[in-house]
This record gives sequence, C-alpha cells and structure tokens, in this order.
Amino acid sequence: MFNPTAPVNEQLALYSDLFMLIAALVYAAAFILFTIDMATASATIRRLEADLAAQRGQVRTAPAHETVGVAVGGSTAVGASDSDTARPAAAAEPGVDADGDLVDEDMDYTGGGRRPVANVAVAVLAVGWALHAFAVVARGLAASRVPWGNLYEFMTTGALVITTVYLLFLFRKDLRFVGTFVTGLVVAMMCAATMGFPTPVGHLQPPLQSPWLVIHVSIAVLASSLFALTAAMSVLQLLQDRAEKRAAAGERSWAFLRLVPAAQGLENWSYRLNAIAFVMWTFTVIAGAIWAEAAWGRYWNWDTKEVWSFVIWVVYAAYLHARATRGWTGARAAWLSIVGFLCIVFNYTIVNTYFPGLHSYAGLPG
Repeated sequence: MFNPTAPVNEQLALYSDLFMLIAALVYAAAFILFTIDMATASATIRRLEADLAAQRGQVRTAPAHETVGVAVGGSTAVGASDSDTARPAAAAEPGVDADGDLVDEDMDYTGGGRRPVANVAVAVLAVGWALHAFAVVARGLAASRVPWGNLYEFMTTGALVITTVYLLFLFRKDLRFVGTFVTGLVVAMMCAATMGFPTPVGHLQPPLQSPWLVIHVSIAVLASSLFALTAAMSVLQLLQDRAEKRAAAGERSWAFLRLVPAAQGLENWSYRLNAIAFVMWTFTVIAGAIWAEAAWGRYWNWDTKEVWSFVIWVVYAAYLHARATRGWTGARAAWLSIVGFLCIVFNYTIVNTYFPGLHSYAGLPG
C-alpha cells in the first residue's frame, strides 16, 4: 500500500498532470453545455407542452362512444371518459408525469423529454470522468501510494468521486437538471487544485504512512461528495420554492425550473442522501480519532481540523434532528444543508491552508 523507498515515476507523474489538465477542460465544456441546456429551457418546455397538447387533442377528437384510454403498457380500455383519457396520455409522454408536470417529483429516469444538449453534456462529462480517473490512478501509481496524501490530491480525488456519484445516479434518476451545479463545482475544485494548490508527486510524510489514510480519507471524500450533491439540490430547492410561490401569485419565474422537480421532492431526496452521508461522516470522525491515538497517543487533541470536523458533524446532526422531529422543512432545512456544506468547504480550504496544526499536511510549498 505504501512504499516510501520506491522511486517516484516522473514520466507517469507528467502524464497524470497532463490528463488532469485535459479533464478540467472537458469538464468546463460539459459545464458550458449544461448551462446552454438551462438557458434554452423555454424552448424545451414549449416543445414538451406542444407534444402534450397534441396528444390530448387527439384523444378529445375521438367519438364519444369510441373513446379509447391509452394504458402505460400500450393496451387500451374502451369506454373511458374524455377526462380519464387525458391523464394517461400525459403519462405516456417522456418527461411528463400523470399530473401533467414536466418532470417526475421522484426523479425516476424516464428520459425527461428531448434534450439533446443535456444528453451531449452528459456524454462529455463521462469522457472527462475517464480522463480524470486515469490521471488520479496514474498519480497514485507514480508515487506507489493512494492518491490523496495532500490538498491537491484530495481535491482532485474528491472531484472525481463527485462526478462518479453523479453519473451513477443518472442511471436511475434523471438528475440532468442539477448538472450545471455539479459540473460547476467540479470545475471549481479542479481549478483550485491545479492553480491554487499544485503539489509535485512525492512520498507521504511519516504520520500519513498508515492504513488509516485509506479508510479515513476515502470515506471522508465519499461523504463530502454526497454533501456536495445535496447542497446543489438545496440551492435548487430554494429557487424552486420561490418559483412555486410566484406561480401561485400569478407571477412568472425562470423557465428552466419547469424542468426541475418540485421543492418538496428535492427536499426529500436531499434529506435521504444527507442521512447516508452523515453516517459516513460519523465514521470519518471516529476513524480519525483512532488514527490520532495511533499517531500522536491521544484520541482527541482539539486541533483546528478536528474541531471543524466536529462542527460539521454537529451542523448535519442538527439538520437531521430538526427536520425529523421539529418539523424544520422547506427553506430552513435547505439553508441548514447549505451551511453544512460551506463548513466542509471552509474546513478543506481555509483551515488546511491558514490554520497550523497537527493536520497541516496540505503539501503546499514553503
């Protein structure tokens, strides 16, 4: 796992840096495509609504005594009323649920309508992921260790995990609506790592040469990735909640929000994913304490990084408790989720960079 005596493979390290840069550029292209899809949402909505209106019009033109209800599986039911047939016809249109909405609140992957730009964006994102995965693996092989021993490697690996989680969810849920936010975060992390925290490939410092680096940091990266996804959903939840209130008042809002699930659906999924990530973060704190005892002889040293890891745990514990027992729903729950993720960002950037302590292993030069 760790071989501090093995020479660094400089050639492989150069390939890693090159592919990391190319992956960042490909991610930027995916971000632009997702943004274009968001900007052209009005045309997409008009096309979906026109298709839906055409389907309903065809149903209504059938003679009353021969009205046919279209079932989801393609079978028919003779004798259904006009009002009965309109709803199943809406359900047959990809991206339109049985109530005539343009996206399923449960985010079931039904195709979400014809959105070629978003589909190309997903394909480009997958290409960027492949390049990124090669770069991360090559860096680990070049140093004969796991590739998350400093801040540069943690951020690049974290960006890879966020992309992986997002792409995996796309197989089951239509999360294209959050693509702009996810790819924007990934691009920001890649830029911060390559331009703000560049670190040459090298061996780990002695305290980090432990199997706990694999266990503790890998779970922390996965938990942080889920928290990033829920933070993006919470931002969209706030926007969607405002749009729903404006719609109730007869006012217009951003068109792209018609392609986003309802605020309640976003909140429910954010809560579920935060609960899973919270369990992972709890394990991260416990594993870190065990590692601290092995490295420094104490389970808890009140180091700045330890304190902020605990602060993050408290914020998400408060979020889960408040929503489950105190009825904190809607905007208050969304803001708590966003604050928790901002604490994570602060912990891995400001604390790692400007607060000296036992965890000062960012790998930054002098």
